[in-house]
Amino acid sequence: MDLAFAPELEIFRAEAAAWLEEQLSGPFKDLRGLNNHVDRIDRRREWEQRLGSAGWGCIGWARPFGGRDASIAEQVVFAEEYARARAPARIGHIGVELAGPTLLAFGTDDQKHRFLPGIASGGTIWCQGYSEPNAGSDLANVRTKARRDGDRYIIDGQKIWTSMGAIADWCFAVCRTEPGSVGPKGLSFLLVDMKQPGVTVRPIRQMTGDSEFCEVFFDGAVADARDRIGAEGEGWKVAMGLLGFERGVSTLAQQMHFRNELDEVIGIAKRNGKAADPLIRQRLAQAHIGLKIMRCNALRMLANAETGGPGPEAHTYKLYWSSWHRDLGELAMEVIGPQAEIGENAERFPALTTMFLMSRADTIYAGTNQIQRNIIAERALGLPREARGQ
Repeated sequence: MDLAFAPELEIFRAEAAAWLEEQLSGPFKDLRGLNNHVDRIDRRREWEQRLGSAGWGCIGWARPFGGRDASIAEQVVFAEEYARARAPARIGHIGVELAGPTLLAFGTDDQKHRFLPGIASGGTIWCQGYSEPNAGSDLANVRTKARRDGDRYIIDGQKIWTSMGAIADWCFAVCRTEPGSVGPKGLSFLLVDMKQPGVTVRPIRQMTGDSEFCEVFFDGAVADARDRIGAEGEGWKVAMGLLGFERGVSTLAQQMHFRNELDEVIGIAKRNGKAADPLIRQRLAQAHIGLKIMRCNALRMLANAETGGPGPEAHTYKLYWSSWHRDLGELAMEVIGPQAEIGENAERFPALTTMFLMSRADTIYAGTNQIQRNIIAERALGLPREARGQ
């Protein structure tokens, strides 16, 4: 996929860049460069709604659902320009990148028309109810129960590490609907209203001082049967399909954000003299090369997605970027030196220190590096389980 020589894409790129610059230099200039998901929530909701009203919220979706029918190439261009403009991290990203594509792939027409416009307009914020205290990378071990009661489900259980849980309007949750079932069998994929009795959200304080994720308790919460995606007991299929969307167009925006972080590290190294250290220079060069490789692989993934489905290279992406980002965080701390350990505003660390701390989780969430290697062995290379480690 070569985006550089398509004139129509450059016209589209200019349109997107001009709109973003107008907004981020004008009414939303206070949000430029805001990368966390916890500050200025009211303003962030306004930003999501501004994106939606201008048709930039979910450009790849069909127009009846609030999109622009944009091609994958156009989606890539917008994602890159969004990151290049240092637009704020999207608090609607779980709906835009996960819930929405899952509804498009597995949802009924009724579900699509009821839920997709709210995501595209920025009016509805979503969170993901996957992990539990005893079910992290081992997602099939979930114990949250959903008991069928007529045309609804009664939900009891606990989810943890729920990003955006404190502000979300809706949650998609994997629940056990077949009593006595184990593993991936007997699970269902339910859409749950977070603003109802029976749902308790408790923010989890992180070492960065922020609380981007939460633990969620369901105590008799209700989900309508019509809000189950897929057949009862087939939630595992839907859940696994959703995880595939994490390797979509948003990967290019993520890489542009990584580029901004790397440029900042390079700038600090030049200013404080660390760039004179040949070992530091070599590591900076390796980080640059790694980012180039990441981009090429992402474009290859997207090119395959446009012609059919993701190829085996998609299985390598999460392992590669998470390890690269963790290494960049360690390099940033060495370049900055002791000053990186000094917090600002009583508790808040500088942005690169926060990046370093958060990058420790990159190799754990959404499947640890060990789990990712198992996935590569089984799904990409076709190795039998007993061949691992041989």
